[in-house]
Amino acid sequence: MKKLVVIALLTLASVAQAEPTAAKKELISKVLLLQQPAIEQTAQSLAERPAAQMMQQAGMVLQSKVASDKREAVAKAIQADVKKYVDEVVPLVRERAVSVAPSTVGALLDEKFTEDELKQLIAIIESPVNRKFLQMGGDMQKALLDKVVAQTQGAIEPKIKALEQAISKHLGLPAPSAAAANGKPAPAKAASK
Repeated sequence: MKKLVVIALLTLASVAQAEPTAAKKELISKVLLLQQPAIEQTAQSLAERPAAQMMQQAGMVLQSKVASDKREAVAKAIQADVKKYVDEVVPLVRERAVSVAPSTVGALLDEKFTEDELKQLIAIIESPVNRKFLQMGGDMQKALLDKVVAQTQGAIEPKIKALEQAISKHLGLPAPSAAAANGKPAPAKAASK
């Protein structure tokens, strides 16, 4: 009998731990609300990624396969199609991301954080210092990328040109530049800049 009581108490305790308290649910909801812009941005990036990849591929084909007098019109038509796609898909994916966040991100927050940790997390997210830091994100990223590009451009450009030439060769396309077609060392010029 004593063993049954202990098993019953352990079962009740594990069930109680598995179900978050009302206070913890409220804290999780607050974290999700505070993180909604980040969730929406992630969803937007996900939705836009295929369009960006297709635009990049189309740009390469546009330069090599479309007559120069038709490029602008074709580019505008492609841009209009991409805009239509983005206008239709981004809101759908954002809405879906926000709607599934409680069952995904919320479940992880419930599993990995205590009520006290959630309170601390909310305090961090809401802190003026954190907000200021997040607002600087774009400036910090730009400063870093500008410096990295400036310091690596000479070394990277020849490799990009070589990759373009190799891909063009594999695809049976003409070389992307006249210098490459003539066998001139165009990358050396880029490296000396």
